[in-house]
Amino acid sequence: MPTLPAGAWPNPPAGVAPDRIVWAETVAGGNYTHKVIARGTELRLTDLAGDACAHVLLYADGRPWERLNAADTVKVLWNAYVGEGHLLLSDQGRVLASVVADTSTRHDALCGTSTAVRNTQRYGDGSPQGPSPAGRELLKLAALKNGLEPRDLPPSLSFFQGVRVVADGKLEFTGSAGPGAAVTLRAEQPLTVLIANVPHPVDPRPDYVCTPLEVLAWRASPTAPGDRLWDATPEGRRAYLNTIDHLAARGIQ
Repeated sequence: MPTLPAGAWPNPPAGVAPDRIVWAETVAGGNYTHKVIARGTELRLTDLAGDACAHVLLYADGRPWERLNAADTVKVLWNAYVGEGHLLLSDQGRVLASVVADTSTRHDALCGTSTAVRNTQRYGDGSPQGPSPAGRELLKLAALKNGLEPRDLPPSLSFFQGVRVVADGKLEFTGSAGPGAAVTLRAEQPLTVLIANVPHPVDPRPDYVCTPLEVLAWRASPTAPGDRLWDATPEGRRAYLNTIDHLAARGIQ
């Protein structure tokens, strides 16, 4: 797994003591990472140089059949454009994670990640050890290290390289918001997180362009009743209630 080079320790947010940090690394373009994080953990992804693209999958830890469902994330919350305040849902109607901060707004819940076939057509190679690895191939490796199989990989969410649906129904690539953009997710259940940092599948540039992604996570608290996210929408409130009921039945506070 990639590690931080000397002198590259990320700057934690104000008020986050070093002993609360549970995950810190820089993921090179064309590489991947993975980790199990506790409920309440906050996970900040930062596009260091302006051309990272984090393709993210989330699983309820220990119950991989409950996983991120991009279609339900869009459908239940009536919003195809992920950003601050958005909830990332499973197909069980429960919240896996929430987006608590976002300075990028260039994300995608529609396209998924790149494949070996498509990368071979575009760049000449899509293998995980080659010069232009496909996102799905890297996520397979991350999955295997967590006891998951290729069949366990649903469509992923992409952060830092976005698309918009234009008037004729086509997808318009919006690119990145530039260097330093960040998005912070809060784990609302214990999660297995898989991340591949590869170009977006509809990036029109002919070259394989992907720059480093900073990953930083720290211990925090899950969303509780009274939080603005909890009551933002009736659908979101129901998803939180479903989540709390499910966790309480398993003795998870």
